[in-house]
Amino acid sequence: MTLLLIALGAAIGAPLRYLTDRTVQAKHDSVFPWGTFSVNVAGSLLLGFLAGLPGDPAWTALLGTGFCGALTTYSTFSYETLRLTQDGFRFYALVNVIASVVAGLGAAGLGLLLAQAV
Repeated sequence: MTLLLIALGAAIGAPLRYLTDRTVQAKHDSVFPWGTFSVNVAGSLLLGFLAGLPGDPAWTALLGTGFCGALTTYSTFSYETLRLTQDGFRFYALVNVIASVVAGLGAAGLGLLLAQAV
């Protein structure tokens, strides 16, 4: 049952990641990967919020592991950072790494605080 819940959450999170990434990136005329950055920060905020709530294992599997796991993407972040470096945009690559880590951790922490306030 847990595996099914994870798959269901991922089936919603992955297409949402793709659509959000494409929508956000289309609004920016920049080599910086704003779409991936956005979904990763939003997913970190949501996962931090979920982690701060009393968790039923089924909801954790569905929303935390499945949905947030598919919504966020470390592999695309890594690939885009490597691509920026290879294409000569080393400054953007460095900004992507620092901003993604700082914003992701900050968003997760904020999500946790919001959940504790509820």
